[in-house]
Amino acid sequence: MIFLFSKTCFAKTSLILSLFPFKHSRQMARSAIDEVSETGSFTRTASTFRSFISRDPNSQFPAESGRYHLYISYACPWASRCLAYLKIKGLEKAIRFTSVKPIWEQTKETDEHRGWVFPATDTEEPGAEPDPLNGAKTIRDLYELASTNYSGKFTVPVLWDKKLKTIVNNESAEIIRMFNTEFNDIAENSSLDLYPSDLRDQIDGTNEWIYNGINNGVYRCGFATKQGPYDEAVKQVYEALDKCEEILGKQRYICGNRLTEADIRLFVTLIRFDEVYAVHFKCNKKLLREYPNLFNYTKDIYQIPSMSSTVNMQHIKRHYYGSHPSINPYGIIPLGPDIDYSSPHDRENFSA
Repeated sequence: MIFLFSKTCFAKTSLILSLFPFKHSRQMARSAIDEVSETGSFTRTASTFRSFISRDPNSQFPAESGRYHLYISYACPWASRCLAYLKIKGLEKAIRFTSVKPIWEQTKETDEHRGWVFPATDTEEPGAEPDPLNGAKTIRDLYELASTNYSGKFTVPVLWDKKLKTIVNNESAEIIRMFNTEFNDIAENSSLDLYPSDLRDQIDGTNEWIYNGINNGVYRCGFATKQGPYDEAVKQVYEALDKCEEILGKQRYICGNRLTEADIRLFVTLIRFDEVYAVHFKCNKKLLREYPNLFNYTKDIYQIPSMSSTVNMQHIKRHYYGSHPSINPYGIIPLGPDIDYSSPHDRENFSA
């Protein structure tokens, strides 16, 4: 069984009342902070746009160079893993990308929604660019352009079809699978297969417990509003990290001695752990740097050609510490630890 979980970065929306008499009012999805049950537990909701790009030229969304555009935030781990695939598969010439500003801002004057916003100029925000295709001011604009009746989350990543002017997919777990195989006829690194057939069962199983315990686990810690759910979530985070540490003491990568999808999915959380999650999300029982295997493993992945360009720590820290006022009301950004992930590691000791 293939496990494709909904992993996107969230933007806050408010209760919108319909102005039309024949429609009932409806609650729009809000930020991850607001997706908390009465028990105090955080529960992530699913992505909405789930079409698939195919190598079949007769499909609705055929894999064509120059047709698609990827919208991301460097701050968002789910979007960053799509960018990682774009880079390491050699798809930058075929699929361009644009990054939004790191800190959520108000997206419309008519409501209180705060979310992902494009800079007005190329020089306003280093690392972010204005929307080059539709002149959108916000990611919300893209969703409303794609669907006039859309009432879900305004999230990144967004895989956009320039020809049909719509969102193909906003589920990162599916986007990376498309990038892995469907564009191989035009990818510069088409031989790289991060989801090989002989490891798929192992990758799927690994993705499941890493998502539950680590990728989404840190959010369950950070957005918990009661002690019980936090205690349960943080216990699961460290059980999963301990499991990773043990596995990585025996092999170079999480599913063996080959780089796979599971490594990219794990990396995007690990690279944010000491800088953000240990402080902002209260995952401070043990730092990543206190796990010798995990720390060296993170440096190993970071040093894969083009991977470091997907990590913008300024965007990462400014987003988390500046966009969640219920957690960090004054928006103060901690100074450290400023880790050098380009420093030497010991992972070559394991055969690749």
